[in-house]
Amino acid sequence: MRLLLAQLAPRLGDVAANVERIRSVVQAAPADLAIFPELYLTGYRVGDHVHRLALRDGDATTAQLRAIARESRATLIVGAPLVSPQRPGEVQNAVLAVRPDGEVHVQVKRYLPNFGPFEEGAHFTPTDESHPVPVAARSVGLQICYDTFFPEVSRALALEGAELLVVVSASPVTSAALFARLLPARAIENSLPVVFVNRVGVEDGYVFAGGSAAWDARGESMTLTRVDSAGLAPEEGLFRVDVDPTESARWRPFRPVLRDVAMRPGVPPAPAA
Repeated sequence: MRLLLAQLAPRLGDVAANVERIRSVVQAAPADLAIFPELYLTGYRVGDHVHRLALRDGDATTAQLRAIARESRATLIVGAPLVSPQRPGEVQNAVLAVRPDGEVHVQVKRYLPNFGPFEEGAHFTPTDESHPVPVAARSVGLQICYDTFFPEVSRALALEGAELLVVVSASPVTSAALFARLLPARAIENSLPVVFVNRVGVEDGYVFAGGSAAWDARGESMTLTRVDSAGLAPEEGLFRVDVDPTESARWRPFRPVLRDVAMRPGVPPAPAA
């Protein structure tokens, strides 16, 4: 599976411009899975404007993303605020998987940081569930930024059959070293490849770290290939990496953590090797 990691800086509050950039990126760099950062459609520091900018099921922005996925034959993984379908008036920090066949799968952020410069609890409603989504005939777990600090989130996705974990993020330079340690640990714990796409740029004095990367099912760093593209800021980058989702099934018998966890009472059975 060929993945495109779009380490970009969105235009704050300009959904239309950010959608058009998604279109230009996937046209210039074809892939099976094109991954954009957390809250890429709006930018991170939009404050109360999040209610005005949030996506709604079936709106024009979602239709544009469906068209881009169909035309490019790529599944788009895009972070965006989403109006809660269950709780009117509330907004969720979500990541969308928009498939070429028009299906849209959603994973909502489970843990909202409320410390230091973070104020997500003032704007978003979390979820308490994680489920893999079907992408290109494979099972992909989606996670958003701070969720990575809670290993039970990755474990739940792995036990439900995820073959690849994709983490989208809008994390600052002060967190870069922590993610560099946590993400390969999540790969090792669950014997599945992990891909991390973090944004760059500055908003309201908040400096985002980039550092997008990928690790295989043994936690070993994978080589990213930079895609030449005009019009990128110096800190931005488009990167390709080829990931084999079947690697998890081959590796897990040698490190049967999921099997041993699943033997405990009340834990779902591990996916078949």
